[in-house]
Amino acid sequence: MLLGCIGDDFTGSSDLANTLAKAGMRTVQYTGVPDTPASADVQAGVVALKSRSIDPAEAVRLSLQALDWLKAQGCQQFFFKYCSTFDSTAHGNIGPVADALTDALGAHKIIVCPAFPGAGRSIYQGYLFVKDRLLNESGMENHPLTPMKDADLRRLMAAQSQNSVGLVPAQTVFAGRAAISERLETEHQSGHRMIVVDALRDEDLMEIGAAAKGLPLVTGGSGVALGLPANFGCAPADVPWQRQSGKAVVLSGSCSTATRGQIDHHLQNHPGLKIDVAKVMNGEQTPENVASWLFETDGLPIAYSSADPEDVRQIQTEFGMEASANALESFFGQTARQLVALGVTRLLTAGGETSGAVVGSLKLGTLQIGPEIDPGVPALRAGKNLVVALKSGNFGSVDYFEKAAHILGDD
Repeated sequence: MLLGCIGDDFTGSSDLANTLAKAGMRTVQYTGVPDTPASADVQAGVVALKSRSIDPAEAVRLSLQALDWLKAQGCQQFFFKYCSTFDSTAHGNIGPVADALTDALGAHKIIVCPAFPGAGRSIYQGYLFVKDRLLNESGMENHPLTPMKDADLRRLMAAQSQNSVGLVPAQTVFAGRAAISERLETEHQSGHRMIVVDALRDEDLMEIGAAAKGLPLVTGGSGVALGLPANFGCAPADVPWQRQSGKAVVLSGSCSTATRGQIDHHLQNHPGLKIDVAKVMNGEQTPENVASWLFETDGLPIAYSSADPEDVRQIQTEFGMEASANALESFFGQTARQLVALGVTRLLTAGGETSGAVVGSLKLGTLQIGPEIDPGVPALRAGKNLVVALKSGNFGSVDYFEKAAHILGDD
């Protein structure tokens, strides 16, 4: 294995695996830390953890465990993948995990770059934008678990990391890999260990990737990994895929603006079932009856708990943020298990927490990477008769669900 990657959730990890596979690396995504060695032909291994919203100390422990396994596979470089919207809080774990990996590898000049221009995420003068809006004005300020109230990545990282934070500005990035490398060294000599790097275009990410050659550790979104495979002599290639026939259904727990738009669009032509948190909490709405409805309903049915920010606030006030989130995660995980038992072969999920709950409930250990559905979202084979698409809440075109079901296979 050449490149060892640690992702802090399952959708983000599949996003990264998709990026590496398209760039020509033989890539496998692992759910949790494997207990057996990787196949000898794997060039990039992505260990997907469900650590984004957990206690920092536990996130550090899991990430170091993943690092140890990846080091044992002979990896020459390591990548810590977090969300392209830097989903975290002042007490979050992106900084602590990055610090721990940095110390474990004795690394310096740590690139911090969550940019993903293909999905509308760019960094300019250290500020993170979602399309034409600052992060804290993009809708992410209403995220139920990780509300983003600031767009300054230097400030966000400094609130979490024990290391000083520097910047490689856009004008340097535009000058190319040599200028980026020189500025990284300058920032390092100035005492900065974590270094935010601006990026507005895919071309910028390719140059940043080239400048990262030989660095032990890189951190960021999947976009900054675009240029890493070329450092190992890999070239872009088509990703092989065997489409899967059979029943397809959608489970959505994401409350993002993008997903709510996708649901509204989908419901114009397909049946849907609203998941009511109160009914879930009192046992009136069960995984068994929701799974039965999805399996027996024609078309591409969707079960969704997605709601607008005001409804989410009311739910959290009534039931508590942690209790309601845990109840929905457990509900979707159990529903997925029921669906597979009934014979569903194509399973689409929307939302990082929902996807994590489904993957964990189904115990999907190894995921084979397929073709890209939309930027950041690949088709994934989870077993002989099961394929999945794990979508981050903010990703995908308005007709994503129909597109994903088609790429996964046929009815």
